[in-house]
Amino acid sequence: MYKITDLYDLDHTLAKEYLSRFTYPWEALKGIKDMILDLGKTLGGDYEELAPEVWVHKSAEVAPTAYLGSPCIIGPNTEVRHGAFVRGSALVGEDCVVGNSVELKNVILFDHVQVPHYNYVGDSILGYFSHMGAGSITSNVKSDKHLVVIKSAKEEIETGIKKVGAMLGDHVEVGCNSVLNPGTILGRNVSVYPTSCVRGVIPEDSIFKSSGEIVRRK
Repeated sequence: MYKITDLYDLDHTLAKEYLSRFTYPWEALKGIKDMILDLGKTLGGDYEELAPEVWVHKSAEVAPTAYLGSPCIIGPNTEVRHGAFVRGSALVGEDCVVGNSVELKNVILFDHVQVPHYNYVGDSILGYFSHMGAGSITSNVKSDKHLVVIKSAKEEIETGIKKVGAMLGDHVEVGCNSVLNPGTILGRNVSVYPTSCVRGVIPEDSIFKSSGEIVRRK
Protein backbone atom coordinates (compact mmCIF):
# COMPACT_ATOMS: atom_id res chain seq x y z
CA MET A 1 0.00 0.00 0.00
CA TYR A 2 3.00 2.27 -0.25
CA LYS A 3 4.26 1.37 -3.68
CA ILE A 4 4.11 3.97 -6.44
CA THR A 5 1.39 1.97 -8.19
CA ASP A 6 -0.67 1.92 -4.98
CA LEU A 7 -0.51 5.68 -4.49
CA TYR A 8 -0.48 7.39 -7.86
CA ASP A 9 -2.10 7.53 -11.29
CA LEU A 10 1.01 8.28 -13.32
CA ASP A 11 -1.00 9.65 -16.24
CA HIS A 12 -1.22 12.94 -14.31
CA THR A 13 2.43 13.96 -14.22
CA LEU A 14 5.28 14.67 -16.63
CA ALA A 15 7.35 12.42 -14.36
CA LYS A 16 5.44 9.30 -15.47
CA GLU A 17 8.34 7.66 -17.26
CA TYR A 18 10.77 8.54 -14.46
CA LEU A 19 8.58 7.28 -11.62
CA SER A 20 7.83 4.07 -13.51
CA ARG A 21 11.44 3.02 -12.93
CA PHE A 22 10.94 2.66 -9.18
CA THR A 23 8.93 0.50 -6.81
CA TYR A 24 8.66 2.91 -3.87
CA PRO A 25 8.22 6.70 -4.17
CA TRP A 26 11.08 7.64 -1.85
CA GLU A 27 13.47 5.85 -4.21
CA ALA A 28 12.78 8.61 -6.73
CA LEU A 29 13.82 11.50 -4.48
CA LYS A 30 17.56 11.39 -5.19
CA GLY A 31 17.12 11.82 -8.93
CA ILE A 32 14.48 14.55 -9.12
CA LYS A 33 16.99 17.28 -10.04
CA ASP A 34 18.52 15.33 -12.92
CA MET A 35 15.07 14.24 -14.10
CA ILE A 36 13.92 17.87 -14.34
CA LEU A 37 17.07 18.91 -16.17
CA ASP A 38 16.56 16.15 -18.73
CA LEU A 39 12.83 16.76 -19.05
CA GLY A 40 13.22 20.51 -19.45
CA LYS A 41 15.27 20.05 -22.60
CA THR A 42 12.40 18.14 -24.23
CA LEU A 43 9.61 20.62 -23.55
CA GLY A 44 8.01 22.20 -26.59
CA GLY A 45 7.29 25.77 -27.58
CA ASP A 46 4.48 26.11 -25.05
CA TYR A 47 7.13 26.53 -22.36
CA GLU A 48 9.47 29.48 -21.88
CA GLU A 49 12.85 29.24 -20.18
CA LEU A 50 12.50 32.36 -18.05
CA ALA A 51 15.90 31.82 -16.46
CA PRO A 52 18.55 29.13 -16.93
CA GLU A 53 16.87 25.76 -16.21
CA VAL A 54 13.59 27.39 -15.17
CA TRP A 55 10.81 26.34 -17.55
CA VAL A 56 7.33 27.91 -17.21
CA HIS A 57 4.32 27.13 -19.37
CA LYS A 58 2.97 30.18 -21.21
CA SER A 59 -0.45 29.74 -19.61
CA ALA A 60 0.91 29.72 -16.04
CA GLU A 61 0.62 32.80 -13.84
CA VAL A 62 3.70 33.63 -11.79
CA ALA A 63 3.60 36.61 -9.43
CA PRO A 64 6.52 39.01 -9.90
CA THR A 65 7.40 38.56 -6.22
CA ALA A 66 7.68 34.76 -6.49
CA TYR A 67 11.14 33.15 -6.64
CA LEU A 68 11.75 30.29 -9.04
CA GLY A 69 15.05 28.52 -8.38
CA SER A 70 16.62 26.16 -10.87
CA PRO A 71 15.90 23.61 -11.96
CA CYS A 72 12.12 23.73 -11.98
CA ILE A 73 9.17 23.23 -14.30
CA ILE A 74 5.86 25.03 -13.82
CA GLY A 75 2.99 23.43 -15.72
CA PRO A 76 0.00 24.74 -17.68
CA ASN A 77 -2.59 26.93 -15.95
CA THR A 78 -0.68 26.77 -12.67
CA GLU A 79 -0.68 29.77 -10.35
CA VAL A 80 2.45 30.69 -8.38
CA ARG A 81 1.39 33.40 -5.96
CA HIS A 82 3.03 36.31 -4.18
CA GLY A 83 6.04 35.41 -2.06
CA ALA A 84 6.26 31.77 -3.12
CA PHE A 85 9.78 30.33 -2.77
CA VAL A 86 10.61 27.51 -5.16
CA ARG A 87 14.11 26.59 -4.04
CA GLY A 88 14.70 24.26 -6.95
CA SER A 89 14.35 20.65 -8.05
CA ALA A 90 10.59 21.17 -8.27
CA LEU A 91 8.31 19.69 -10.92
CA VAL A 92 4.91 21.37 -10.61
CA GLY A 93 2.12 19.97 -12.74
CA GLU A 94 -0.93 21.34 -14.51
CA ASP A 95 -3.63 23.44 -12.77
CA CYS A 96 -1.69 23.62 -9.50
CA VAL A 97 -1.60 26.38 -6.88
CA VAL A 98 1.64 27.33 -5.14
CA GLY A 99 0.60 29.98 -2.69
CA ASN A 100 1.78 32.83 -0.54
CA SER A 101 4.92 32.03 1.50
CA VAL A 102 4.94 28.42 0.28
CA GLU A 103 8.39 26.80 -0.01
CA LEU A 104 9.08 23.90 -2.35
CA LYS A 105 12.30 21.89 -2.47
CA ASN A 106 13.04 18.59 -4.26
CA VAL A 107 9.41 17.74 -4.98
CA ILE A 108 7.07 16.35 -7.59
CA LEU A 109 3.58 17.86 -7.59
CA PHE A 110 1.13 15.99 -9.79
CA ASP A 111 -1.60 17.84 -11.69
CA HIS A 112 -4.26 19.74 -9.72
CA VAL A 113 -2.21 19.84 -6.49
CA GLN A 114 -2.86 22.76 -4.16
CA VAL A 115 -0.36 24.04 -1.60
CA PRO A 116 -1.94 27.46 -1.27
CA HIS A 117 -1.03 28.99 2.10
CA TYR A 118 2.14 28.92 4.22
CA ASN A 119 3.16 25.35 3.39
CA TYR A 120 6.62 23.80 3.42
CA VAL A 121 6.94 20.82 1.08
CA GLY A 122 10.37 19.23 0.88
CA ASP A 123 11.64 15.88 -0.41
CA SER A 124 8.06 14.83 -1.06
CA ILE A 125 5.71 13.64 -3.81
CA LEU A 126 2.12 14.91 -3.85
CA GLY A 127 -0.40 12.97 -5.91
CA TYR A 128 -3.18 14.03 -8.26
CA PHE A 129 -5.73 16.40 -6.72
CA SER A 130 -4.03 16.36 -3.31
CA HIS A 131 -4.39 19.43 -1.12
CA MET A 132 -2.52 20.74 1.92
CA GLY A 133 -4.45 23.09 4.16
CA ALA A 134 -3.05 26.39 5.39
CA GLY A 135 0.07 26.00 7.54
CA SER A 136 0.43 22.25 7.01
CA ILE A 137 4.00 21.10 6.35
CA THR A 138 6.13 18.11 5.51
CA SER A 139 8.94 17.55 7.99
CA ASN A 140 11.77 15.92 6.05
CA VAL A 141 14.59 15.39 8.59
CA LYS A 142 14.44 13.48 11.89
CA SER A 143 15.46 15.37 14.99
CA ASP A 144 18.26 12.84 15.65
CA LYS A 145 19.40 13.16 12.01
CA HIS A 146 19.23 9.38 11.54
CA LEU A 147 18.15 7.83 8.26
CA VAL A 148 14.40 7.77 7.71
CA VAL A 149 12.48 4.52 8.24
CA ILE A 150 9.02 3.92 6.77
CA LYS A 151 6.89 2.37 9.52
CA SER A 152 3.60 0.58 9.01
CA ALA A 153 1.60 -1.66 11.32
CA LYS A 154 3.24 -4.73 9.77
CA GLU A 155 6.82 -3.78 8.91
CA GLU A 156 9.59 -1.21 8.84
CA ILE A 157 11.44 -0.30 5.64
CA GLU A 158 14.88 1.29 5.71
CA THR A 159 15.06 4.06 3.10
CA GLY A 160 18.79 4.66 3.45
CA ILE A 161 18.03 8.37 3.03
CA LYS A 162 18.43 11.19 5.55
CA LYS A 163 15.83 13.50 4.00
CA VAL A 164 12.40 12.04 3.24
CA GLY A 165 9.28 14.13 3.61
CA ALA A 166 5.79 12.82 2.90
CA MET A 167 4.25 10.81 0.07
CA LEU A 168 0.64 11.85 -0.54
CA GLY A 169 -1.46 9.59 -2.72
CA ASP A 170 -4.08 10.85 -5.14
CA HIS A 171 -6.98 12.85 -3.67
CA VAL A 172 -5.43 13.32 -0.23
CA GLU A 173 -6.68 16.15 1.97
CA VAL A 174 -4.44 17.45 4.78
CA GLY A 175 -6.06 19.70 7.37
CA CYS A 176 -4.71 23.10 8.39
CA ASN A 177 -1.62 23.35 10.62
CA SER A 178 -0.84 19.64 10.43
CA VAL A 179 2.68 18.22 10.53
CA LEU A 180 3.56 15.22 8.39
CA ASN A 181 6.63 13.67 10.02
CA PRO A 182 9.56 12.25 8.01
CA GLY A 183 8.56 9.17 6.04
CA THR A 184 4.80 9.66 6.32
CA ILE A 185 2.79 7.83 3.65
CA LEU A 186 -0.84 8.84 3.06
CA GLY A 187 -2.77 6.42 0.86
CA ARG A 188 -5.26 7.47 -1.78
CA ASN A 189 -8.33 9.36 -0.53
CA VAL A 190 -6.97 9.89 2.98
CA SER A 191 -8.22 12.88 4.96
CA VAL A 192 -6.25 14.31 7.88
CA TYR A 193 -7.93 16.37 10.59
CA PRO A 194 -6.58 19.88 11.22
CA THR A 195 -3.69 20.33 13.70
CA SER A 196 -2.71 16.66 13.42
CA CYS A 197 0.75 15.20 13.98
CA VAL A 198 1.01 12.31 11.52
CA ARG A 199 3.67 9.62 11.18
CA GLY A 200 3.88 6.22 9.54
CA VAL A 201 1.64 4.71 6.88
CA ILE A 202 -2.04 5.66 6.77
CA PRO A 203 -4.08 3.24 4.62
CA GLU A 204 -6.10 4.47 1.67
CA ASP A 205 -9.72 5.55 2.17
CA SER A 206 -9.03 6.44 5.81
CA ILE A 207 -9.72 9.46 7.99
CA PHE A 208 -6.90 10.37 10.38
CA LYS A 209 -8.52 11.96 13.44
CA SER A 210 -5.59 11.41 15.80
CA SER A 211 -2.75 8.90 16.26
CA GLY A 212 -5.15 6.72 18.24
CA GLU A 213 -8.16 7.13 15.98
CA ILE A 214 -7.93 6.27 12.30
CA VAL A 215 -11.24 5.22 10.77
CA ARG A 216 -12.25 3.87 7.39
CA ARG A 217 -14.07 6.25 5.10
CA LYS A 218 -17.71 5.20 4.65
